[in-house]
This record gives sequence, structure tokens and C-alpha cells, in this order.
Amino acid sequence: MEKRLFYYLIFSLAMLFTACSDYDAYSTDPSFRLEFSDDTVRFDTLISTIASPTKTLYVFNKNSNGLRVSDIRLLKGTESLFRVNVDGEFLAEGVGNDYLIRKNDSIIVRIEVTLPESGTCDTVSYSDELLFNLENGTQQRVLLTAGAVDAYIIHGMVIESDSTLLTDKPYLIYDSLVIAKGATLNLQAGTRLLMHDSTAVDVYGRINAEGTIAKPVIFRGARTDRMFDYLFYDNMPSRWKGITIHQGSYNNKFINCDLHSGRWGVRVDSTSLDHLALTMQNCIIHNIGGDGLRLVNCNAEILNTQISNTLGECVSVLGGANSFCHCTIAQYYPLSYDRGYALYVANQNDEEVHYDLQYIQFLNSVIIGYEEDVIMGNLDNEYEDSEYYYFQNCYLRTVGENDEDHFINCVFDQEGFEEIEPRGEKNFKVFDTENFIYDFTPDSASLIRNMADPLLMNGLKTDRLGRSRTADEGPDAGCYEYIKP
Repeated sequence: MEKRLFYYLIFSLAMLFTACSDYDAYSTDPSFRLEFSDDTVRFDTLISTIASPTKTLYVFNKNSNGLRVSDIRLLKGTESLFRVNVDGEFLAEGVGNDYLIRKNDSIIVRIEVTLPESGTCDTVSYSDELLFNLENGTQQRVLLTAGAVDAYIIHGMVIESDSTLLTDKPYLIYDSLVIAKGATLNLQAGTRLLMHDSTAVDVYGRINAEGTIAKPVIFRGARTDRMFDYLFYDNMPSRWKGITIHQGSYNNKFINCDLHSGRWGVRVDSTSLDHLALTMQNCIIHNIGGDGLRLVNCNAEILNTQISNTLGECVSVLGGANSFCHCTIAQYYPLSYDRGYALYVANQNDEEVHYDLQYIQFLNSVIIGYEEDVIMGNLDNEYEDSEYYYFQNCYLRTVGENDEDHFINCVFDQEGFEEIEPRGEKNFKVFDTENFIYDFTPDSASLIRNMADPLLMNGLKTDRLGRSRTADEGPDAGCYEYIKP
């Protein structure tokens, strides 16, 4: 018994040493090569002088033996703008030596870059190569690329007198943008505001943002890179705070503006109804982590505008005098089932503060979403049998067929509640929930088509993208017109 145990131990040790020897064996076979998680490491458009996020490259050895990497180096050496860390050690002067990668093992390479100002208005590209020189004589390469634009970098912007921002390059704004009482901030076509995640826009004076269809005024988050390979941070909500128009601010204009990815969109505080507080035309408020448009006891006119995909309400109205014409309000927020309504109308807030509702009207508009009913009202009884609110020639996801006092010539989307149905998105041209890409232009078979009343168009002869509403059988509801391919 003891002799048998002795031979068993000798055999086990031999097998162990053989295994270790095999595990630690390194080949010089020139056919052995490394594999990479990517053959190119790309940095999306960055802001000049601002360090990039870190990219990770995985280097695999899937051969039957280990491999020795004599050195890993940047082709441009000390002149390279890329910074490389291999398994926790930075490449000194762009070069690192002697890396051992066992069979079926890997190393991790982390890469960053900071690009200098170019002095131009264009995106400037930069590239380098990361070289892997193997002991077996093989050289392998991974391409590194990056692009950057110059920007005005501002920490806390306060507008104390009438001002117009430049359009030659974007503004990267940290902390806040405040328009003081009595001052007007003019934003011309092509103005781009990139907001840090802590940045809010507070309007005590007036904001006049007038873009064009080709060159909208853009309000967005500062991150230009990707969360995942397929998903830009810019397609995610809550990348910055949002815009608040404070009490006493009037005649604010947003024309041809693109506002997206904030924690809220535009909020208007309670103010006198004798003056128009907000005009919004040909705009988009999209992908918001709270309410898209919140109007509290104010006078507002919203035309040809898309408000969509918000964690809170797409449009929240508390009292006031508000008109919507040719708007698309679509509640398809993809990241939570606990999303708000497409439209919420009330005359008191959570603290039971009462706001008088003079009127709210929706003309030639689309209000739609995932849920069975995406329109919610919380009004005192005095409003129920009145014309304080009404919808005319609208496509709606709600229950209202028997309420002819408030719903005039409307079409109700009440089918598709079963899981096999697409629940309303069948009406639209692009509905990509994987990449969070949406185009709310009516599809060819959509019931939204040709249902708007030309007499209610309010002079809006073209849609949000400048396409004619009079070129076919009739205008479509919402802010987009179907165009034949």
C-alpha cells in the first residue's frame, strides 16, 4: 500500500511539472500570432486640450504555447500624442519591453489621447500605430485614430448685457449659463452649446435662439464619445441639466433648435399671462431624463415641434394659456417602464397651489406613446364641461371618442395593446430601440397621413424639416410630412 502511494505521488508530481513546463513554454514559431479585440482603436470627435476617455484594447494569445513580446511601442515614439498603459505600466517614451503572454492568456492595454488646438474651425484628425514586436520576428500593428475640434471653454458664463455668441466653434460650458435680468442672449444659426453634466441654463432676462433647418442651434451634453461601441453618450438622457425660464422672463424664442439628452428640457416658471413667455417653432426636445417641456401658469406657443422620449412627462402643463399646432409628442422612452405621460394637464401642483387654466389647444398634432392612454388630466370640475381645452384634427393615444366637446375630428390609436402588436410605432419611418434612433416621420401606411386641417395650419406650410405640406393629398398631423421615396 505504501509503495503504491509512493508511485502515485511520483506520477502526480511528474504530471504537475510537465503541466507547468508546458504552461510556461514560450514558442519562437513565426506562425504564432497575437489576436486583438480591435484592429483599430478610434476616439470619436474630442474637444481640443481636453483629455479623452480611456479606451481598452485586449491582446490575446490563443496559441498552444506562450509568446514573448520583445517590445510594444508607438510608431511616433515621443512625438505621439497617445498615452499607452500595458498591464498597469505606462510605456516610457512610447516604448515598453519584454512582455510574456502565456498560452490562452491575455494582457490589457489602455489608451488615452489629448489633442492640441488646431486654430481652425474644422475637425482635425490624428493617428498613430501601436506596434507589437514578437520574439519570433513577427510584427503586428493596431491603428490608433482620433479627431478633435477647437472649442471656447468657459467655466460659468454670465450674460449681463445683450450678447451674441460666435458660431465658428462650439462652446464647452462648465457649471452654468446665466442670462441676467434685463439682458438678451442671441444664439444664431450654427451655435453649438456643449454642456458639462452639472451645467444648467437659467434665463432671468431673455434668450433668442434662432437657427435654420440646415444649421440649428444645438443644446447638448459635452461627451462626444461612446458608452458602448454601438451607442453614443449623446443618445443617452441626463448628460446635462436643462433650461429654466424664470418668473418675469418674457418673449423667449427657440426657432430651429435641437435640445436633447438633458435631465429636463425647457421649464417655464409661473409668470403673467399678459405677455408671451415662450415661442418654440421647428424644434426638437428629445431623450430627456425628466420632463421635456414644463409650462407653469404661462403663455406659450409651440409650433412644428417634436417633444419625445422623456422619463417624466413629455409635456406637462399647469394652468396658463398655451397653444400647440402641428406638434409630435411621442412617449417612447426606452430605459424605464415607469415613464411619464406624453401629455399631462392640470390646474394645481403637488402642493395644491392653484393655477387658472385659460385655455390649452392642440391642432393638427400627434400625441402617442407605448401605454394604452398617454394623456392625463387633473382638472377641477369647473373645466370638465367647458372649452378650456380641446384637440382638433389630432392623432391621439387616449380614450375620447364620446367627448365631442373636447375632441374634434380626431383619430384615436387604441389598438395594439397585445404584446404581438407594435403599439403605435407602426406609424413611423424609423423606430430603432436598440440604438435609440427614431424618426417620427409618418410611414406610408400611417393613419397620421392627410388628416390635418389646412385651415388650422397657422401658416405652417412646411414641416419641421422644410418639406411641403401641400404637395400631396393633404397635410399630415404632427411636425413631419410624409414624402414619397
